[in-house]
Amino acid sequence: MIPAAFDYEVAESAEHAIALLGEKEDAKLLAGGHSLLPAMRIRLARPSVLVDIARVSELSYIREDGDAIAIGALTRHQDVAHNVLLHAQCPLVSYAAGLIGDPQVRHRGTIGGSLAHGDPASDLPAVILALDAELVVRGAGGDRTVPASEFFTGVFQTAVGPAEILTEIRVPKLGSAGWSYVKLSRRAQDWATVAVAAVVERNGSISKAAIGLTNMGGTPLRARAAEEAIAGGASIEDAVKLIPQGTSPPSDQAASSDFRLHLSTVLGRRALEEAASR
Repeated sequence: MIPAAFDYEVAESAEHAIALLGEKEDAKLLAGGHSLLPAMRIRLARPSVLVDIARVSELSYIREDGDAIAIGALTRHQDVAHNVLLHAQCPLVSYAAGLIGDPQVRHRGTIGGSLAHGDPASDLPAVILALDAELVVRGAGGDRTVPASEFFTGVFQTAVGPAEILTEIRVPKLGSAGWSYVKLSRRAQDWATVAVAAVVERNGSISKAAIGLTNMGGTPLRARAAEEAIAGGASIEDAVKLIPQGTSPPSDQAASSDFRLHLSTVLGRRALEEAASR
């Protein structure tokens, strides 16, 4: 299908983009376009104005910032996947970015676009949740920092307001923590049927774990019950039985809800075991 008519503006800076967004209530940002343009073609999205921020180079970077790694929102997935600093300090993010779509998607798609889209089947949101990352959102009044636990508010909904843009993602340095991201999909380039991100701290055995879930509800989720069980001394085998608690996975052409519930425990065990072994 053909999209509904729209105007097109090219932003010269983050502030220019914010100003353009403020002029029309239904304006939308365009970066890589992999989520927005297909929705426009079938008219699920009908913005009156597209604000193209792809040329705002100030939002494309990866740099060390104290105990965190700061990633500009317009950094391409390919750059995230191959960045030396991330490989050394927070390899979970670079590894997950390398699993997104296919090479064409990774060369055009951006980390900020993926997160701001808020798709619960996307790879990076669950990873960001498991890392307890922070996201910097900029509006006319300046910057504000949103914890990952508060960023995803509903299906395709985030804490980014209509006249705001996501500018930066801050992920922690993992140090000695173990990590894993285990994903199952029907084809290599498909969305995850289910995926599990795990970050663990070890003192002989796992003493603490953060577990992020992909495609197990209307937003990316943390498996809090399983995390609490591990903190209380439960084994991986016992803890993974609690991963489905609080989830509401969809049924679709890829899998039924019941299968996703089962799959989350299988992938959860693999993720925790792999993280514990790193």
